[in-house]
Amino acid sequence: MADLLDKIEGPADLKKLELDELPKLAEELRDEIIQTVAQTGGHLASSLGAVELSIALHYVLDSPKDKIVWDVGHQAYAHKLLTGRRDRFRTLRQFEGLSGFPNKDESPHDPFTVGHASTSISQALGLAVARDLNGLNGQVVAVIGDGALTGGMAFEALNHAGQMKKKLIVILNGNEMAISKSVGALSAYLNRILTNPVYNRVRSDLQTLIEKIPKFGPSLLGTAKRLEEGLKGLLVPGLFFEELGFRYFGPIDGHNVGLLVHTLRNVINIREPVLVHVITKKGKGYRFAEESPAEFHSSRPFDIRTGKLKKSPKFNVLTYTEVFGQTMVELASANDKIVAVTAAMTKGTVLEGFAKKFPDRFFDVWIAEQHAVTFASGLAKGGSKPVVAIYSTFLQRAYDQIIHDISLQNLGVVFAIDRAGVVGEDGPTHQGTFDFAYLGHIPNLVVMAPGDERELRDMLQATIDYDGPIAIRYPKAQGYGIQMGTGYNPINIGGASVVREGKDLAIIAIGSMVHPSLEAAKLLAMEGIDAAVINARFLKPLDEDLLERVANGVKFLVTVEEHVLRDGFGALVLEFLERIGRNDIKVKRLALPDCFIPQGPRDLLLKMYGLTAEGIKEAVKAIFAKRV
Repeated sequence: MADLLDKIEGPADLKKLELDELPKLAEELRDEIIQTVAQTGGHLASSLGAVELSIALHYVLDSPKDKIVWDVGHQAYAHKLLTGRRDRFRTLRQFEGLSGFPNKDESPHDPFTVGHASTSISQALGLAVARDLNGLNGQVVAVIGDGALTGGMAFEALNHAGQMKKKLIVILNGNEMAISKSVGALSAYLNRILTNPVYNRVRSDLQTLIEKIPKFGPSLLGTAKRLEEGLKGLLVPGLFFEELGFRYFGPIDGHNVGLLVHTLRNVINIREPVLVHVITKKGKGYRFAEESPAEFHSSRPFDIRTGKLKKSPKFNVLTYTEVFGQTMVELASANDKIVAVTAAMTKGTVLEGFAKKFPDRFFDVWIAEQHAVTFASGLAKGGSKPVVAIYSTFLQRAYDQIIHDISLQNLGVVFAIDRAGVVGEDGPTHQGTFDFAYLGHIPNLVVMAPGDERELRDMLQATIDYDGPIAIRYPKAQGYGIQMGTGYNPINIGGASVVREGKDLAIIAIGSMVHPSLEAAKLLAMEGIDAAVINARFLKPLDEDLLERVANGVKFLVTVEEHVLRDGFGALVLEFLERIGRNDIKVKRLALPDCFIPQGPRDLLLKMYGLTAEGIKEAVKAIFAKRV
């Protein structure tokens, strides 16, 4: 029975609890999170680690007047439960349910919709500056994990915030290390002194007094600061942040809710940038998540008793990502020039096997997609063959680097673009629906998409032999159970293939839509409509010879893609037909709508937008019925 949690409809109710009741509330929150994520899947480990931190923030601050900006949002489940969303929490990550990340449309306690890393400090600094410009009051707090701090944007924001000297609190949640008792005790004692209001008032008054001493003031002040920094440098790892212009406090035990509350109550009165460094344990309170935090970072539903992740109904069928990982090991075994680069997604891109077998040729640059791409340009220029494996939605962050550092240089870098198209329950921040648009117009860059898992394997082999920038995009999905074999089928760059002949119309599909289009053609045949199916394979370059031959044989073309309609594959086909003067051809483009795709199961979303065999069949029937 969640006695305390039952009483909390919002932060105001939390403040009615006594301080010594908060540890019990933390237990209840953890139980609610575990029970829910076991059914829905989600970011369990990091959210369990941030329970006490969430409690302390809402116990001390006055949200939503005070702004709490969560970086990425992996840690925010307890925050959601404390801000009036408990009644919907069991809908977490479900279609039309509660988002798995902070969402501005969901609650006034979420200033931003987030899902990408390293953004919180920039956003929080903007809020703090706007607060001061508009004569408002209130606290602004950014909560960022140590992983997100590896992104360059976070350091840019720290540097700017330290220069501006605005009142701002950054909470750095470090969850990759444990606190030894000695360091923890010393740090806790020191922080009780450093955050004490009396200490900070005296410190400020003393600084003002010293500065007024003629001739010797600046020198004495410098000596005093060096003495303070020397002491803190011996006891805490905060000198770096102090040099950036922040007052640093920590590291403190992020699971000691009383200490967190005490620290936050003191630092909110400091009128300059403050960084509070807390240490937490990923998966705190659930043994299996504590032992395997990576497994429970973004987990499938699981059995609470055993910690075993529940299998997909097609668990014996390889995913596209698994095929990529296996093929990379095979190719690299035969070619010592191949190196792999990823951005904090070793497990997500299934490169663990590559990393283990070729540790000197594997590079995880952490959450630094821009660096990953430009780093790959140097690898390629130096004679290696880099394969950069990044999710479609995260590769957006390196758009300029793809243009300037790879394509302009015409370097042989391979982009393995995972999670292309509809991703599912992670929602609009993670749907990879824009990559055709942001890659298709870049000179020198070849863009391809496999129709099935076997073709992904063949395409990957072709990219290794290609002397120039090239990208493969593939979905977060299981394949079709096609046997891989041991060799590779040749893929001609820019070459499409006819997978089904037909005389009435042609369906030109790319990537994940090839198999559904083939199934749709079979259904149409049962209703007397003979449809050809083309596997386009390439967004760029298009197989213009084949397209022209197809256009000469039919009056109707249907393009199908798992991408937004605007600037996608269908748009390039239309452009080609216009260029060859075939405006007489009727074209229907089937694609995702030009909007941010919501969260929900991948199969459900594809059905909703008509990108299934049945949906394609019905769309074809509708346009075919209007033929002249």
